[in-house]
Amino acid sequence: MPIKVGIYCRLSDEDRDKINKNDDSNSIVNQRSMCLKFANQNGWNVVDIYSDDDFSGAGTYRPDFERLIKDCENGKINLVLCKSQSRFSRDMEIVERYLHNKFIEWGIRFIGIIDNADTSIESNKKSRQINGLINEWYLDDLSTNIKKSLKNKREDGLFMGSFAPYGYIKDENDKHKLIVDPVAAEIVKKIFFMYVNGYGYYKICEYLNVNKVPTRAVYKKQKGSKFVCANCDLNMAKWSIDTIAQILRNEVYIGNLVQGKKTSLGYKVHKFKKVPEKDWCRIENTHEPIIDIETWNKVQKKLGTHEIPVKTGEIYYLSKKVYCSCCGKPFVRNVYNVKNEITGKREYMQCNGQKKYHICENKNAIRIDKLEEILLTIINNLIETYYDKEKFKKYFEIEGNYNNYNYRIDILQKEKNMLSKKIDKNKKYYKKLYEDKVNNIIDEEMFKTMSIDYLKDNKIMNKRIEHIDLEINNIIINAKNVQQVDQIINKYSHINNLNKVIVDEFFDKIYVGVYDKETKTRDIEILINTK
Repeated sequence: MPIKVGIYCRLSDEDRDKINKNDDSNSIVNQRSMCLKFANQNGWNVVDIYSDDDFSGAGTYRPDFERLIKDCENGKINLVLCKSQSRFSRDMEIVERYLHNKFIEWGIRFIGIIDNADTSIESNKKSRQINGLINEWYLDDLSTNIKKSLKNKREDGLFMGSFAPYGYIKDENDKHKLIVDPVAAEIVKKIFFMYVNGYGYYKICEYLNVNKVPTRAVYKKQKGSKFVCANCDLNMAKWSIDTIAQILRNEVYIGNLVQGKKTSLGYKVHKFKKVPEKDWCRIENTHEPIIDIETWNKVQKKLGTHEIPVKTGEIYYLSKKVYCSCCGKPFVRNVYNVKNEITGKREYMQCNGQKKYHICENKNAIRIDKLEEILLTIINNLIETYYDKEKFKKYFEIEGNYNNYNYRIDILQKEKNMLSKKIDKNKKYYKKLYEDKVNNIIDEEMFKTMSIDYLKDNKIMNKRIEHIDLEINNIIINAKNVQQVDQIINKYSHINNLNKVIVDEFFDKIYVGVYDKETKTRDIEILINTK
């Protein structure tokens, strides 16, 4: 029977760590060369070479290893040649399954050159099993050491993730240090700004999707990252409510690193379990923050209230502010149709303990317009007494003034330039592809298959550029409007209408008591926000 050899080579990160920088004895190239020479010396025919780079020797999925096993089972090869048994696998279970079971069943011989492993020699079996155990012990020790090393690095404030969080990039000079990505950081600021100003998750997603802002995954791909999203189609990716919730809760944006939230069950069991929050590694001030601590605290306070947006997607400005003095449950908003009203509707708030659970005696609703009158009176009295023009100015500033205009335009322009370069690169690729088709290097079907993703990418990026141009134009218009803010504040030092920002700034909680039918009054306790 002719000998049909399959050469298998493997190199993993744990191997690289122990290789001397001047020694390539464990390199893929060296393994291949050694096995080819061995096969030629014995006059064997090499059918194929299988190579896995950056894959562990534990019992995990390895693409070319799987191809090798399939070819063994199908009879394409009848001898597997490796530099050593450990190159084939360090996992004792894998060694036993194939070397001492399946390979015998399929008529496959295994040879490890430097450790003299040879399944055709019966007396060689015990030494192969001993080597298998030693390799498994090595993996066990390595796993323990890696976990300790990662823990120490996290405690030193080093970032240990594979990819930088959205809004940051890894420092080119130190992959464990985060630096701000000015383009993505502006989107993070926008998300926090919108949430603080009363927009719910859905409305924020809608804004980002309508303006064609690339999602986190798409943005990473556009920047050339090797990021892979197995469960999503990047061409159809949209901002989601879960993504917004994650960003708003991520301490990385105030300069903190919170790592070690999950841990592997073992080096052979490639599943993870959650780590209790008390055991997380939280290190403060490890990098430049994107969000100031005042904005962060406001957002976390609002997140804890579980405010529910109304139909427009915005959060009602009195949501989770008004409570019942009797049962402590929140007052909820209702709208009723009424006669002799210009709008035909009137808004009320009622104790949810009575309305939903029927456990409270505070039955009568309160008109929102009457409650607004009380709140506006208190606010304007406070303004008259404690008015500070510079501090109060922010309540009147329009949305566009949350950051420096020139800086924002510069950031958008940088994103536009980045997209334009990527489009030009795709065009050159497409031109080269077309030339290959014309020269019959590739056929029409392959041309269509290889070009479709690039055409889709260009379409998405061109759309984003259109929206960037619109956004820059809006910023310029808003900049002109904001110049009038000082005039407005000088003219008006009185608030006529409430919104989410003003209510959150002035009031902590409002407690509404039971309505007295005889006096036609009710007690209302208002707690001023002193923070």
